[in-house]
Amino acid sequence: MKSKFYSFFLIAIATLFFSCRTAKKMYEKGNYDEAVELAAKKLQKKPNDAATLEILQNAYRYAVEDHEARIRNNASSNNDLRWECTYNEYLDLQRLYEAIRSVPSVFEAVRPTDYSSYVITYKEEAGNARYERGLELMSLNTRNGYKQAYFEFQKALSLMSGDISTKQKMDEAYTNAVINVVVLPVVQSGFQYSSYNYGIVNFDNNMLRYLNNNRNFFVRYYSPAEASSFNIRTDQVVEMRFSDIDIDRYRDQKTVREVSKKVVIKETVIRPDSVVKEYATVKAKITTTRRTMVADGMLQVTARDFNNQWLWNDTYRGDYNWSTEFSTWTGDARALSEEDKKMCDGREQFPPSESEIIRVIMTEAQGKAECGIKDYFNRF
Repeated sequence: MKSKFYSFFLIAIATLFFSCRTAKKMYEKGNYDEAVELAAKKLQKKPNDAATLEILQNAYRYAVEDHEARIRNNASSNNDLRWECTYNEYLDLQRLYEAIRSVPSVFEAVRPTDYSSYVITYKEEAGNARYERGLELMSLNTRNGYKQAYFEFQKALSLMSGDISTKQKMDEAYTNAVINVVVLPVVQSGFQYSSYNYGIVNFDNNMLRYLNNNRNFFVRYYSPAEASSFNIRTDQVVEMRFSDIDIDRYRDQKTVREVSKKVVIKETVIRPDSVVKEYATVKAKITTTRRTMVADGMLQVTARDFNNQWLWNDTYRGDYNWSTEFSTWTGDARALSEEDKKMCDGREQFPPSESEIIRVIMTEAQGKAECGIKDYFNRF
């Protein structure tokens, strides 16, 4: 029942919203463009609706007056983008023409103006203005100037689709705006990862993959081999160095506890329904060993410019903590509870291999370094 009521409520709200956007209401509010489009849609279904036709005729007249007034204002403006503003005005006027044209019976009554030639003319003018703005920004010969020029040429290309000269300038602006970062292979210092050579290579590949998938559009990352192969201009270099990796020996902490239990040690049968039991207390000692090991490593990251001047650095730590427990016992097994037996059945355990420990440390440090490097270059 609630579901049906909720559905009815949504339908009612949608109907109310639609009714608030009728052609008449839009016309009365001075939203003439919207009034024309809504009236045209209604007349497609009811072409003989005289009241709606009158609204459309009046709304169209006022809409044209408004757009042409703004076009005259644009013509007297010194704004670089006045052509684009004029183009948008003619685009709106042409949209109204198309809306009325879709209703043949109404088209003859309204006789809207076809502005398609104006749209073409001012679209080209708007594209040329954007192109000139891009050239002016490039003349500043600054990275930010090239960056802004890229967006101007991009906009110009959307107005002059397929223009080869504009596309070439956009590519040129991007080439000069982008920061090309060469990420050097990680260096190991003070510790030889003889058992984890594969992980070192994997570290470098994963770092580059992450940075290129999460980069600022105007920052690109390369390995030294890629930069050399594609003849990439190097703007900054990122160095990474693992140092002070410390894998400690495992440590044991032992605790001993005594357990005891009364058990039957002798039964004497006096008669079938009478048995005399003798009890004694048995004891055992349970030794529990808590074995722990900690390890950590530091990854130092430094960014330098093409002149090898220091720009930024940070240090990221990776930690590894491992622990286990196992128990042994001495004494009388009868003193052990079921839980004690389970604990004592466990095997003695030793820390994972050196390769696994280094892998965990490097993975944690790598995750932190990836975010740090990305955040640093996102400032650009």
